Amino acid sequence: MEEKLIARLEAAVARLEGLSLSSRGGVEIGGGDGGADVAVDPSIVAFDDMMRQYFGRVSTAAEKIGGQVLDATKILEEAFTVQKELLMKIKQTQKPDLAGLAEFLKPLNEVVMKANKMTEGRRSDFFNHLKTAADSLSALAWIAYTGKDCGMSMPIAHVEESWQMAEFYNNKILVEYKTKDPNHVEWAKAVKELYLPGLRDYVKSQYPLGPVWSATGKTVASAPPKAPTRAPPPGAPAPPPPPPASLFSSESSQASSSRPKEGMAAVFQEISSKPVTAGLKKVTDDMKTKNRGDRTGIVAAGEKEVRTSSPSFSKVGPPKLELQMGRKWVVENQIGRKILVIDDCDAKQSVYVFGCKDSVLQIQGKVNNITIDKCTKMGVVFTDVVAACEIVNCNGVEVQCQGSAPTISVDNTSGCQIYLNKDSLRTSITTAKSSEINVMIPGAKPEDDWGEHALPQQFVHVYKDGQFETTPVSHSGG
Repeated sequence: MEEKLIARLEAAVARLEGLSLSSRGGVEIGGGDGGADVAVDPSIVAFDDMMRQYFGRVSTAAEKIGGQVLDATKILEEAFTVQKELLMKIKQTQKPDLAGLAEFLKPLNEVVMKANKMTEGRRSDFFNHLKTAADSLSALAWIAYTGKDCGMSMPIAHVEESWQMAEFYNNKILVEYKTKDPNHVEWAKAVKELYLPGLRDYVKSQYPLGPVWSATGKTVASAPPKAPTRAPPPGAPAPPPPPPASLFSSESSQASSSRPKEGMAAVFQEISSKPVTAGLKKVTDDMKTKNRGDRTGIVAAGEKEVRTSSPSFSKVGPPKLELQMGRKWVVENQIGRKILVIDDCDAKQSVYVFGCKDSVLQIQGKVNNITIDKCTKMGVVFTDVVAACEIVNCNGVEVQCQGSAPTISVDNTSGCQIYLNKDSLRTSITTAKSSEINVMIPGAKPEDDWGEHALPQQFVHVYKDGQFETTPVSHSGG
């Protein structure tokens, strides 16, 4: 009994010493506003307990893997450390205005951008790990919740919704390393548990209605606006400073949603810095097909085959994400957009996704029908569909059903990964003129690995007793 008491006292002293030495984020411990009590505040102690319980597994697995996975894990730890420091500052700070809140959350945003930086450039062998870590950090933005009118989901819901995007890449790790390396599988499972139930339960028990600011603490000053590079004309007001990069998006580009951003979401939404025509080359006369000598006008057989197997993006129109006539959501020509969200839909509406490439769409709610047409490297995550989810003329798509779907049809598609959950195991899957179709089934228990099932694409037809009997060809390893 005495040993336990001594251990608890030593732990409390260690926290106090660590805080007194910390200058990160500007946490003041010796002030006259009760700062010394922050170290033993129940919410801060609970945060430390959460990290010990859940982050230890992530760190242990990362140490065994090493390399970029370990680097990404260290950034994860840094982000959670910054969040703890901000929670401590909140207890000593008056609630700021929107501009002040953006400045207050800047240390957390900088870590998020550092994580996003790791996913840019040439794709790494551990891209799915890096995306899981980077996308998951948007869950930490629950700390920016200031009330029902701030444009955000409530803290608990925000954590759960933010994890959904990271889970898209986390599931890929579970599938890829299921039989290759258990350390990667352990890392993926541990990262999920860090957020669900870890962070979610912490927020639920400590801050279900958002952070509680001090009524008598210090105030937060907004960042001073930067001087414009070119002086405005006489009498004209100076342009306002641009908002900081978004904490709610792991992408460098502006996130798209079905409803306009307002409140905090508007403050943190990043404005694209380049016009849509940036990087495009002017087509000169000698580059036009009719003036090129190396073009005879005859299409070779091999050239035709390539065009058939891969959708063409030569005629790309303007990107769209809009509700037409109140009944049909249209998502068109989205290229490289990883956070596309439709979050204001109902069971009478349909969703049509066309000509998108290297993008991810979330449909948060029940819709009548989903059609994915002529898309490449496209991911679609949906909750419930009343009629069917149709995948047509696509190449390399991934579809995840988080609720129920009576029918999923795949037509003229090469490479399709379908993720089902326990509520959608009775889904009828129809395929035609398609290849490389894999269906992922969850294990019996949450900790069990996903099962991968390849749907047959070859059949044997035998004439017998006056009719043909058709059976799928199954390939077994030797």
